[in-house]
Amino acid sequence: MTTTEIEAIPLHLLAEPIEWFFAEHYRHRQACKLIEDVAAAMVFDRPRLVELVDFLEHDLPLHVIDEEEDFFPLLRRRCEPEDDVERVLGMLSAEHRNDVVQAHAVRDHLRACLVSARAPGLDPAQRRAMIAFATQERRHLGLENAIVLPIARLRLSQDDLTTLGRRLAARRGRLLSAVVGQ
Repeated sequence: MTTTEIEAIPLHLLAEPIEWFFAEHYRHRQACKLIEDVAAAMVFDRPRLVELVDFLEHDLPLHVIDEEEDFFPLLRRRCEPEDDVERVLGMLSAEHRNDVVQAHAVRDHLRACLVSARAPGLDPAQRRAMIAFATQERRHLGLENAIVLPIARLRLSQDDLTTLGRRLAARRGRLLSAVVGQ
């Protein structure tokens, strides 16, 4: 049995979307650590590469959609002018676009390594690109955790959170009422 290094989030957290995002950010930090470990490794490790490819192909884009289509627009509607949220959200949205491009490049390199059974860190340029991506992603997550999530706790109503939770659950093919008891 293969163990994973990027933990799954308990589905019941969909009922508490701010906690869901915090847990999701933790998972992204785990992915960054795994990217750095894989970049530094000089031996081929198929299970770790498969886990990262899956994360970069499915989880990261889903998270960006969650934020760009639901979370950030909701914050924009609920925040007060003094929150100065538009500047931060605009910067994070621009970073999301760049993150997706960089994530595709890292994923493509990892896929090529899976095909060739070669350690990703053996290519110095790719190693640097992987580490740069992980570093940028950590900074991005830190900004979201330090600024965006606290503002969301302050500004979003219980109705907002319920609606957001339903949208996150639906995007994952779940009904919120079905995951709350899990």
